[in-house]
Amino acid sequence: MARTKKTEAAVEAVKETIAAPAAEEVKAEAPKKAPAKKTAAKTTKTASKKAAAVVENVVIQQNGNEVTAADLIAKAKEDAGIQSPKKIDVYVRPEINMVYYVIDGEKFGSFELC
Repeated sequence: MARTKKTEAAVEAVKETIAAPAAEEVKAEAPKKAPAKKTAAKTTKTASKKAAAVVENVVIQQNGNEVTAADLIAKAKEDAGIQSPKKIDVYVRPEINMVYYVIDGEKFGSFELC
């Protein structure tokens, strides 16, 4: 009789829970390593900062049209006539094809999504 995926997963989970305490005992018995040099730590920090740069992009698709979050913010600025606001809140209502915005808590407006 063949084992099902659930049974195999359960067997693996039991094996891992049994093996985990044994692995922790081996780690506890291992001698401690000498601390790493400070120069190595500095290079690691600079390398991690370079790798931390994340590119974020939001794209809204509806009825064959596509618009990015940056496009919506630019359109809200243009619609309000404000070039350098302190805060912009943009609310997208795709079910009614509208975008609403609030700039600096004072200027309100709306425009069509597509």
